[in-house]
Amino acid sequence: MRLKLAPLSLVAALAMWGCGGGSGTPAKSAATKGPERVKVGLLLDDVHERWGRDRDMIQEIVTDMRGDLLVAVADASHARQVEQADKMLADGVKAIIIVAHDTDKAAEIVEKANAKKVPVIAYDRLVRNADLALYVGFDVSRIGQLQASHVLAAAPKGNYILIGGSPTDSNAKVLREAQMKVLEPAIKTGAIKLVADGWAQDWTADAAAKITEEGLAKGKGQVAGIVASNDVTAGGAIRVLEARGLAGKVAVSGQDAELDAARRIVAGTQTMTVYKSLRTMTRLAARSAVLLAKGEKVDTVAVVNNGKIDVPAMIFDPIAVDADNLDGLLIGDGFLKREEVYAKK
Repeated sequence: MRLKLAPLSLVAALAMWGCGGGSGTPAKSAATKGPERVKVGLLLDDVHERWGRDRDMIQEIVTDMRGDLLVAVADASHARQVEQADKMLADGVKAIIIVAHDTDKAAEIVEKANAKKVPVIAYDRLVRNADLALYVGFDVSRIGQLQASHVLAAAPKGNYILIGGSPTDSNAKVLREAQMKVLEPAIKTGAIKLVADGWAQDWTADAAAKITEEGLAKGKGQVAGIVASNDVTAGGAIRVLEARGLAGKVAVSGQDAELDAARRIVAGTQTMTVYKSLRTMTRLAARSAVLLAKGEKVDTVAVVNNGKIDVPAMIFDPIAVDADNLDGLLIGDGFLKREEVYAKK
């Protein structure tokens, strides 16, 4: 993924715009008077906690802008996502936001939408080799750098396990490249040794657990760090560590600032996660979708090459979260509730 121009800060994003479930049917909306409403489609990959938050925030903005949001969840199936896209196009959506299950094969969906003059916004995951109208996401390389650097700082020596995301998601590969740039100097000096390096199909905890088991076996039970690419895979790894009595003794990264991850950070079993301000990202994606659906232009300050074209893009900076800043950032920002994070099991 080739990025041009700097990622948007939250302040810049808000200055640009001002402060302004799964059935595939329009959600309830406000009054029906005024200009004709537009339909916007939201195609989600699966039901992970992260996507539920995005869905609700996108729904809020689309409704405020007098639009109707059609939502469909593919349950980690490209074929199902194609069927859902076909149905949305038949139902008259004027713009589509997609979290692609397969970022290569999803070009088929973009092509079908473009044939009907329906613009497509790739959300969080860049669709490869497709004529996208817009990409809205975070600086994926920066996320990978944050993950690897935090684990390396906590565990500068010893055996390492790398847990990538799904091989069907191009973001997973960008993360891995960024992680390796941070880790390679320590690997070359022999300070750390990779005992397992795998990909978690569909970003599942079970796949991550299997990679962790393999790494522990190869490392003879000795592992210092696990670079897990998101909080779900981190959870799968930590589940194995807990069973071996190693939880809290191994540095583990994550991404998405999910509730369970925040609880694990408080408990000391997960080292860090990565926070992405969904309020800003969802607002811009939703507003852009409604504007594009109405045939209006959207201003951007960056482009990202997807292998076919330089896609107009809105790229944002991620923030590392650990035990030191969790309260002030995740709870202080209203992303998570204190009583939930610190709830006793």
